Amino acid sequence: MDTYKAQSMVSTIRQSPPIDITVPYDAAWVHGKVILITGGASGFGAAFVRHWAKHGATVIVGDINVAKGDALCREINKELTASNQVHFVHCDVTNWQSQVNLFKEAVKLSPHGGIDTVVANAGIAGYDPLQDPKKLDAAEPPAPDFKIMDVNCTGVLYTTHLAYFYLPKNPGSSPCGLDSNPATRTRDRHLLLLGSIASLAPIAIQPQYGAAKHAVLGLFRSLRCSSSLQGVRVNLICPYFIDTPIVTTGARFVLAGGAMGKVEDVVDAGTRFVADSRILGRSLVIGPKMHVRQKDNGEWDLVTPGTAGSIEAACFEPYADDWEDVDAFDRNIVKLLNLVQTGRGWVGWAQDMVKAVFYGLGIGR
Repeated sequence: MDTYKAQSMVSTIRQSPPIDITVPYDAAWVHGKVILITGGASGFGAAFVRHWAKHGATVIVGDINVAKGDALCREINKELTASNQVHFVHCDVTNWQSQVNLFKEAVKLSPHGGIDTVVANAGIAGYDPLQDPKKLDAAEPPAPDFKIMDVNCTGVLYTTHLAYFYLPKNPGSSPCGLDSNPATRTRDRHLLLLGSIASLAPIAIQPQYGAAKHAVLGLFRSLRCSSSLQGVRVNLICPYFIDTPIVTTGARFVLAGGAMGKVEDVVDAGTRFVADSRILGRSLVIGPKMHVRQKDNGEWDLVTPGTAGSIEAACFEPYADDWEDVDAFDRNIVKLLNLVQTGRGWVGWAQDMVKAVFYGLGIGR
């Protein structure tokens, strides 16, 4: 048991318990919050904006598509009856200064001069030229087009960097905590990352998209180790194939006979994270709604509606207990590394320190 505790990081990471999706939350908890979202002009990004604005949030939408973004915000503002508004700001997430301008403008538009939640939603998919056989057969190697990586990885890193700059400066906010009361905590410090099922599993003929979304997962898992030190809570949603325009015709042929997720379930998962300030360091996969029952070993079975002990769910939490139940490979490799360190002892430490000094002086390189 002592060895288990030594291998677990539970004591050093402030993370909330696994999410029980059967426990309700109140979407009205977003009332009064200021939310910045990238890529909010279409898809489930636009659905987020509509839902959060309807429940009283001020939303700043950053998107490269001016026509769609401006039209969306104008349409929503006509429907709003409260004092909150949605605002559109042109933003190219692959351009650092463009994102800086988005955040600065969001602070100006904020009723309280700060940002409560940042949603790194912007993303693209589509044709990936990385393995195009026509280009690979060329006489000279053509320069690759890394636009998918630029948007889905570099753009997310820009957004994340700016979030950690602005969120702690949110007026009236305080560091995140497990004992937060979401019904009264209007001022927040929250970063919501948008991953994908491609964060967890490979997607054929989409190496860039898979690499970028794996990177977002790695970013999330790294940030939540220390995010509480900045008082910022970070969460992640990983949608499966969702019935939006981003799913191409070709992909729909491949998926024929299966089932895609629904936009409303992605919105529900995202709203749970944004509204409930008690959730720290958690992720949800969103797929088609199913009737399932969980077995003693943690696996899920698909069952008929009404089966005893079953629930209807579209959301499942990956890595729910990864700090408590470190996977076998990680546990074994860490054990070996610790044994090597123990075996070398203080003598090995001293040798390495001397080598490091010599290396710094340029000796023995």
